[in-house]
Amino acid sequence: MQKNQVFISTASGYGTEGEAVFRQDGTSVFVPFCIDGEEAEVKVLAVKGGAAYGKCMRVIKPSPHRVTPECGVFGKCGGCRLQHMDYPSQLAFKTLLVKNALKKIGGIDTEVLPARPSGAQYAYRNKLVLPVGRDEDGNTVIGFYAARSHRIVPVSDCPIQAGWCADVISAMKRYLGDASLTGYDELTRRGDIRRIAVREADGKFIAVLVAAHKVDARPLAEILKSRLGDVTLLLNINNSEGNVIFGEEFTAVCGDGFFEAEDMGIKFRAGANTFLQVNDGVRTELYQKIVEEAGGDCVAADLYSGGGMLTVLLARACTAAYGIEVVPEASACADELKELNGLSDRMFNICGTVEEKLPALFSQLAGRKKVIVCDPPRKGMERSVCEAVRASDADKVILVSCNPATLARDLGIILGTLKEEGGVLKKTPEYAANTPYTLKYVQPYDMFPQTKWCETVAVLSKN
Repeated sequence: MQKNQVFISTASGYGTEGEAVFRQDGTSVFVPFCIDGEEAEVKVLAVKGGAAYGKCMRVIKPSPHRVTPECGVFGKCGGCRLQHMDYPSQLAFKTLLVKNALKKIGGIDTEVLPARPSGAQYAYRNKLVLPVGRDEDGNTVIGFYAARSHRIVPVSDCPIQAGWCADVISAMKRYLGDASLTGYDELTRRGDIRRIAVREADGKFIAVLVAAHKVDARPLAEILKSRLGDVTLLLNINNSEGNVIFGEEFTAVCGDGFFEAEDMGIKFRAGANTFLQVNDGVRTELYQKIVEEAGGDCVAADLYSGGGMLTVLLARACTAAYGIEVVPEASACADELKELNGLSDRMFNICGTVEEKLPALFSQLAGRKKVIVCDPPRKGMERSVCEAVRASDADKVILVSCNPATLARDLGIILGTLKEEGGVLKKTPEYAANTPYTLKYVQPYDMFPQTKWCETVAVLSKN
């Protein structure tokens, strides 16, 4: 197979990013925006390491599951990858994605429950991050990054964002024009505004304008208040060369720098760096399932606990809950949640890395009936943490993950289907025969409709 080769074939299966897989000349060709079973004309764009990557030139026999995308820049913007599929097909893909990852990466051949749907397939996101930059002609643009690129695709709205997205974009355009401010050029490091980030909860908004230097953001605050209502605006200065979203310096332009809200009976304050799942409906269902599995006459250890939302729910459902979180601001937020919700006697927050703090916590809780909840970042759990969980005496372990690949790896270590040999993890069925835990079930949740991502819960019980 060669670059620029054109062929006609029928897709059979999917890659990990939702690309359809075409088999041609003994090679698997991954083609985005096609559907399993479709016949299409494909042009090969690259051949790498025994696989090829192509572009769909035309669909010859469309799948009955093909639908018209809602977004005018679908295929250009790097966010959504599945808008061309009907929703049942998206759910089936994500279920298979998790199942395949468990088997291929973790050596775990198990059934996976059908992915739980999102009540809203569009307009579900409560968080918006809009980069502001320059196009090839030097004009300021606001939008989203193209796939695998920092080239900004201009947009005036986004169908997976909440309805206020269009108001934020139009407000930014007006503000930039009135103030004669320009988008930031990452190559030349010239320009004024890098991005705006907005989060909504309970009808209240917190927005962060990220600038390369100090600017007058008061006019933007007035525009946003006129369109969104209850808004707190922060100015963040980020003059770093890297791609980090925020710099260290935040200044309140209007409001207190945070907003107070209530969700699932939890009173909380949200700031610029507060982590909240982007899909309110799925988050509620997901957390309810975790609490249902974890609750009872036991102590909960909440690893990678973030701002403490889940720790609060666990503290209410169990006799006590201990959260471990490395980010000081998030741990402080969890302490505040504890006080706001009257849980000082049963919710305890520990600031530090999980691998450093976990041994002492396990020693403290030795002999007590307990459940472990792990909700790590996308990179997954540290190997030492997986080994510590495997060696623990917890009655139940609940893993939550937004990355099927790292979930499969971490589960493999805990269950024993993976074992380190010479610094490399290898599949070892004989090692798994001595596993201290049994995998009860794996349940994906479609936290991110139209995208390749999903959230997954895996529940393990002590043998």
